Amino acid sequence: MNTSINKLTKSIRYVIATSAAVAVTAITPVYAQQVKDDSAEVEKIAVVGSRSAPRSVADSPVPIDIIGGDELGKSASSDMLDMLVSSVPSFTARAQPISDAATLIRPVNLRGLSSDSTLVLVNGKRRHRASVIAFQGGGINDGAQGPDISVIPSSALKQVEVLRDGAAAQYGSDAIAGVMNFVLKDDADGGSLSVKRGEYFEGDGATTTVEGNVGLPFTKDGYANLSFQLKNADATSRSAQRPDAANLITQGNTAVGNPAQIWGNPEINDDISLFGNVGLDLGDDKKFYMFGNYSERDIIGGFYYRNPHNRGQVYSNDDGASLLIGDVGEAAGGERTCASVPIPKIAQSDGTFIDGNVLASTAYLDMVADPNCFSMNQVFPGGYTPAFGGNITDTSLVMGVEGELKSGFLSGAHFDLSGSVGRSESSFNLSNTLNPSLGLDTPTEFDTGKYIQLEKMFNLDLSKQIDVDSIDSLNVAGGLEWREESFEIVAGEESSWKAGDYASQGFNIGSHGFKGFGPEAQGTNTRRSIGAYVDVEAYITEDFLIGAALRYEDFTTFGDTTNYKLTFQYSVTDELSLRASTSTGFRAPTVGQANVVNTQTSIVGGDLIQSFLAPPTDTLSAFYGGKELSPEDSQSYAFGVVYQAGDFFMSADLYSITVEDRIAQSSKIDVLADDYEALRSLGVQNPELISAVTYFANDFDTKTQGLDLVANYSHQIFDSSDTKFSLAYNWNETEVEKFNPATTSDGKVRLLEDGIPHHRATFTVSQSWDMVSAFVRMNYFGEYFAVHADDAEVGGWNQTAGSSATFDAEVSYFVTDQITLSVGASNLFDREAEELPASSYAAVGGQYYESGPYDYNGGFYYVKAKYNF
Repeated sequence: MNTSINKLTKSIRYVIATSAAVAVTAITPVYAQQVKDDSAEVEKIAVVGSRSAPRSVADSPVPIDIIGGDELGKSASSDMLDMLVSSVPSFTARAQPISDAATLIRPVNLRGLSSDSTLVLVNGKRRHRASVIAFQGGGINDGAQGPDISVIPSSALKQVEVLRDGAAAQYGSDAIAGVMNFVLKDDADGGSLSVKRGEYFEGDGATTTVEGNVGLPFTKDGYANLSFQLKNADATSRSAQRPDAANLITQGNTAVGNPAQIWGNPEINDDISLFGNVGLDLGDDKKFYMFGNYSERDIIGGFYYRNPHNRGQVYSNDDGASLLIGDVGEAAGGERTCASVPIPKIAQSDGTFIDGNVLASTAYLDMVADPNCFSMNQVFPGGYTPAFGGNITDTSLVMGVEGELKSGFLSGAHFDLSGSVGRSESSFNLSNTLNPSLGLDTPTEFDTGKYIQLEKMFNLDLSKQIDVDSIDSLNVAGGLEWREESFEIVAGEESSWKAGDYASQGFNIGSHGFKGFGPEAQGTNTRRSIGAYVDVEAYITEDFLIGAALRYEDFTTFGDTTNYKLTFQYSVTDELSLRASTSTGFRAPTVGQANVVNTQTSIVGGDLIQSFLAPPTDTLSAFYGGKELSPEDSQSYAFGVVYQAGDFFMSADLYSITVEDRIAQSSKIDVLADDYEALRSLGVQNPELISAVTYFANDFDTKTQGLDLVANYSHQIFDSSDTKFSLAYNWNETEVEKFNPATTSDGKVRLLEDGIPHHRATFTVSQSWDMVSAFVRMNYFGEYFAVHADDAEVGGWNQTAGSSATFDAEVSYFVTDQITLSVGASNLFDREAEELPASSYAAVGGQYYESGPYDYNGGFYYVKAKYNF
């Protein structure tokens, strides 16, 4: 069976590669009916970056990428994150298996900064955050809480605008690395329906995606554009059997799985996204608009294997020398009568020892026969691997009116008055696990609680062109913003957090792997802010543009902040222009980061530990140095050159971003035995069951420098055909200039500086004829510091991974004006990710480093059918 699958996979890969090569290099084109090239319809005009009239990419004083919706669709993945990674080299997003909530919503990076350092807009309006916080975020994203971009289907988009420059003075908090604006389609007629099916070359991860879009008239003066996406994806496995599990099987433990744990992508079920965009001309140069979404999905991922001999606070509390035995009489207030159960050891020829099968030992059988005694081996005799799942629901609604004022001193000014609400809810569950403190009465499935993020906002924006005799053009803009952000924790079911009768005997409290949120954690925290800005842009001459922006914001928690931005662009010739900017910025700590509570399982130095995340002002955090959060402050500088002549376009932009008091989750801080009594006196319960504590802190400064290079060229190589060449390159380096060693480990510093490649590039050649189009894309990734499972401790199995390249290809055939059939692949030649050394299998059970810049699952092929109407 496997042989047949491998042969079929190789055949499909050969067909894709051959088809792509033939389509791109063929000398004789095919002549047939004219087919509309949707990519030509992309508006190379950006709304972001200027409060004046929208500008072309070449005329913008700051670097902007514009990616059309159809261009985004030229990807094996249906996930918006992966689509953007293929299009914007300074944008990265890594898969995160066995990473708690980060498995459910992946964090991203722009210019090497955390996901919540990039402001996300939809139709120019701020997008709400996700309720998920990336507690295990690969160093750079530790504790990041950004919006969930993955819910946006490409079928809903006219284009995506990526502003690669600090813009907090224009748009407010979070715009340190830049701004991403997702522009929804606004057609009043036509539409499309597509079906895509694909899977990995390994034969797993089968994914089916159905997308649709329809434009409808909304009375005779408006439009209603509706889109949907439905996706289901199977899990993948790039697992390696753990040596400890293999030994247990050899010793006769038949309850151990092979592999004992699954390491790979989670299973995604019924991932549905609905988007609507409505506009209505009200007359008198005024327009009503409304847009929003409803999105929901279920995700099931894996956790780490719990060895039935040595997992602390479950099976053993002496590193596997003996089993942890519960005594029913002692829990009821009597004397302890249960004897210790040693784990048999088998001597090897080299003098080392391996575990025997404790289940067959006389001491274990005697213990089981005594109704007063028990061990967790009676529930899961082969150990267990918890399955972590979640239901993610995301909704939003924005309504507003825009137009031109006709009277008063603001006559002729453009106004935009809007209100919005966004909500993200994450419900967590855990199965195939237990609450050891409940003894043998423990459930094995738990609802562990919810996080809910709710945001409300009102905006008033005004802009007006003012005639001044001494200058060519002057635009003045200003506005007000009111925003409310709340983060709610909903408690899980009692068994998921309860301290049972056996907690005092050393058994773990709560659902093991992800403790449920208890009543003490439940509640809602809210923050409000008001902001005001003024923005001025002026063409001093026809060739010289300058701009300035100033923004003030006041928060009900930490106070106020004021930021500025200065820009200029000078056209040296009709083809060549220079641009530069400098700005200050800020990122306010999220309400979630200031108040979230979580218990997680992490790997530190190759060992699984249970760590507790507490608010920075909590008693436990404060004991180890926690204090109230303050905003990050940034200073950005950029200088660029733009050259455009005929069908050739090139831009190069140097940038420098300094961020002080960066907010992130601290490294794991050991809870020491010497501190137990002091912690108990402060009210901390069962400190002996907490291995480590983490909290959010403003504890390091960074400086990020880089270069963005973008070049495009179109040429008609063959008759009746078009060839396009696109090159995008990013060099990015981050230096940690200052950090607190008590909360930021050397390993985390290394991840911040080298965790993603310093060099990243894509080169795409696309070819189109009347009936056929194709593209081939090369993706280059420089070397990086490879870590696994966020275990960034220096030494061990971590290493510097070398540079690599992958290739993507797609061929499309236009059957008719309406029907298009496509076949394609990402990682066409199945380039393997960096392999983990075998010495790591005992801890992680995976084949490849998860921190790599491209998909560790290998090549993925797909077929797609699209109908335009």
